Amino acid sequence: MTRKLASWLLALALGLAFGFNLETAQAETWHFGLLGDVPYSEQERAELPKMLAAMAAESGTDKPAFIAHIGDIKHGKDRCDDALFQDRYHLFQASPVPLVFVPGDNEWTDCDRASNGSYEPRERLAKLREIFWSNDRSLGRQQLRLERQAGPWREHSRFRLGPVLFVTLNLPGGNNNWGMTDKPSAEYLERNPAVIAWLVDAFALARQEKLQGVVLLFQANPGFKYFAKGLGISGYRQFLETLRQETERFGQQGGQVVAVHGDTHQFRVDQPLRDREGKVLANFTRVETFGYPLMGWVRGSIDTTEPGLFRFEAHPWPPRQSP
Repeated sequence: MTRKLASWLLALALGLAFGFNLETAQAETWHFGLLGDVPYSEQERAELPKMLAAMAAESGTDKPAFIAHIGDIKHGKDRCDDALFQDRYHLFQASPVPLVFVPGDNEWTDCDRASNGSYEPRERLAKLREIFWSNDRSLGRQQLRLERQAGPWREHSRFRLGPVLFVTLNLPGGNNNWGMTDKPSAEYLERNPAVIAWLVDAFALARQEKLQGVVLLFQANPGFKYFAKGLGISGYRQFLETLRQETERFGQQGGQVVAVHGDTHQFRVDQPLRDREGKVLANFTRVETFGYPLMGWVRGSIDTTEPGLFRFEAHPWPPRQSP
């Protein structure tokens, strides 16, 4: 009997003795936290540090590797002043675990509203980049190293957790800043090609490295239900067409895709992406986070024993008291 065969038989015997098989023994699990569209009020601003602390306080292997805020860090009626940006920056920097922030429309595209201070949106986006994405690391007391897209698009980043690639995209609500006419705005024409390029490159990297999953983090609800009917909202049409194509291609090698967004303030986990014949793409999952006036977070898990690779659990805030 060879030494290699003897070692394998010993491992098998131990596995049977303790009631598990070799596949289970080799399983791996990672966790992460998701939230968005918060804080919208003074009460939520007071509660958010408590919620972040509770998310990070999960014990042992249940502790999240990072938390992602997928945009809208203020109410749509509130001003987009530097002081508010700095307040949110310090709030996120105090997170006990790494925190990744993706911009929403409330903090830049909508800032031209009089109630918001009549700011120029691109100037506010530049200020966000200066404050939140000035280096190649996440926010938080502990930090992740991030790979950022080349050029001015500092908010576009990606990083690995286990067999999954996480990708951030500046895809804001309000029709992706398309504008109020049939023709897209100049800002959209500048940014959207970078969004699409970063999306395509992320899937190419995932295929090249034979990863099991890709998670996309962005703010807007891009209108999956309209897209499924062949309609598609103008500002998101190219994104959704590219997402469908890349999801189908990634699925050919068994890859799972998750899109995490906020915007419409309705927590849900479903499968709204369809192929061109209207069939559900089974390797795609949409997760929408809690949003004002309901506060909460979502616990995501990567589990290599799960057929779909991912699990998601809702955690309303404040926590419900046990009877």
